[in-house]
Amino acid sequence: MTKGRLEAFSDGVIAIIITIMVLEMKVPHGDGLKDLAPLLPVFLSYILSFLYVGIYWNNHHHMLHAATTVTGAMLWANLHLLFWLSLFPFATGWMGENQFTTVPTAFYGVVLLMAAIAYYVLQQTIIRAQGHESILMKAVGHDWKGKLSPLLYVFAIVAALRFAWIAQGIFVVAALIWLIPDRRIKNVLQQNHTR
Repeated sequence: MTKGRLEAFSDGVIAIIITIMVLEMKVPHGDGLKDLAPLLPVFLSYILSFLYVGIYWNNHHHMLHAATTVTGAMLWANLHLLFWLSLFPFATGWMGENQFTTVPTAFYGVVLLMAAIAYYVLQQTIIRAQGHESILMKAVGHDWKGKLSPLLYVFAIVAALRFAWIAQGIFVVAALIWLIPDRRIKNVLQQNHTR
């Protein structure tokens, strides 16, 4: 399988995930602004999840550009990541419909944690296939964001069992950390291209 085909398949799955999330939002039965108020938690959870899925899509795109070949292990690692991302619509809907209560919020944190682990597994699988002198290995470096995020998610899961609003704040902080564009891979690719 070519790298382009893997990326196209992943892009398609991610597009479907976003579509399912937006279709889960129900139109209110009234025509006033007050009729939108009950939908606010659903809309806020959608915004957060849309942001996360967008972050994964963006970083996945850059990571695959750093790969030179595709192996069977990479295909399975990619499917593993897509599995956890595919749970975003369910976790998002459950959390929003229940107005960020304890168990749905903790479950959302588990999905975030597992997606982060799956992304790390894919990253390491690509590095292993390309070698430790690969572009991706040079670009990733110490990967403080990749190490901090799972810790934040674990802390959020534990916090959700007592105070769900703390977990929500942690989810937002973790997303904001990744929202700042990570130019490591792009910079290493440009350096290699100019050589």
